[in-house]
Amino acid sequence: MPNSPSTNRSVQDAIALLKSFSCFQVRILESEKEKQDLQQALRVVTEQIDHQNFGVCASHSQEGLASLHRYLEALGYPAPTNSGELNRCDRSVYIKCSTSTGTYYIEPYSGTYRGVLVSCQSENEDLLGTYGHFPLDLFDD
Repeated sequence: MPNSPSTNRSVQDAIALLKSFSCFQVRILESEKEKQDLQQALRVVTEQIDHQNFGVCASHSQEGLASLHRYLEALGYPAPTNSGELNRCDRSVYIKCSTSTGTYYIEPYSGTYRGVLVSCQSENEDLLGTYGHFPLDLFDD
């Protein structure tokens, strides 16, 4: 479990907010407060789970890897290592990253979605779930 700052948000409130982003279209964040609330909700849940898997759908590998690294850093995970052979792709990609193994792989992706899926893994069934698509730039400065 990563070291993240504690917050006032309850786990139940955090899960409810994450579920509100679970849809087929990336939900546009309307304000800086909404962005901060979503960041905080992800941190609260991350503190409670065993590990996460990230699925990043991006226009090219550079965009996807940059987003993945920002998510991992913001949630207290180390940078992953590449477990596949495809390091760079100038077309749309899907990147899967497991925080339990610390590895990722990239493959071409023909879908239209862009964003980050977060799959929470835990012994606690209340915390299990896949949430998103979250914005690629959620943890941009």
